[in-house]
Amino acid sequence: MLVIDEKGVQLGTFDTYEAIRMAKERGLDLVEVAPNSRPPVCKILDYGKLKYTKKKKSQEAKKKQSVVNVKEMQLRPRTEEHDFQTKLRHMVEFLKEDGDKVKVTVMFRGREVAYAQQGYDMLMRIVDAVKDFASAESLPKMEGRRMIMVLAPGKASAAANASAAIAAKAQVTMNSAPPKPSHK
Repeated sequence: MLVIDEKGVQLGTFDTYEAIRMAKERGLDLVEVAPNSRPPVCKILDYGKLKYTKKKKSQEAKKKQSVVNVKEMQLRPRTEEHDFQTKLRHMVEFLKEDGDKVKVTVMFRGREVAYAQQGYDMLMRIVDAVKDFASAESLPKMEGRRMIMVLAPGKASAAANASAAIAAKAQVTMNSAPPKPSHK
């Protein structure tokens, strides 16, 4: 096996027992760092110190990492005002206090799809209610029988939200046009 000392200097290839003896003479451990190479590479070092530094690095990386959860709120186009306000309060709590993203879904059943504008208006009310502390990451769009929008914490520029809202409204009106009757 190829042996590297604690300073990073290659000592050469040695028999396993000889490498272990060299490590013990120095009061250190022999650690295999590249078992798949030919010959295998081993390093003479303090194994306890190696474990400690790895643990510290992983803790530091974990500290810098932020976890963003996505909460989902489901509405219907005929949701009553009190229920709407309750769900809006929960969305505000998720966005402000927890720092989570919120995916808002308006579900349409049967012929309710013809009233996609009501769902769009409901979602735009939500965007307007949270505009001081959150922004629409993705504006309302139809996906099958659902209209979906994602809100993210953090203030966004009002101009960007307004222009995006106009574009989304144009898309919704195009997608929600009733089918034309076919003449046979």
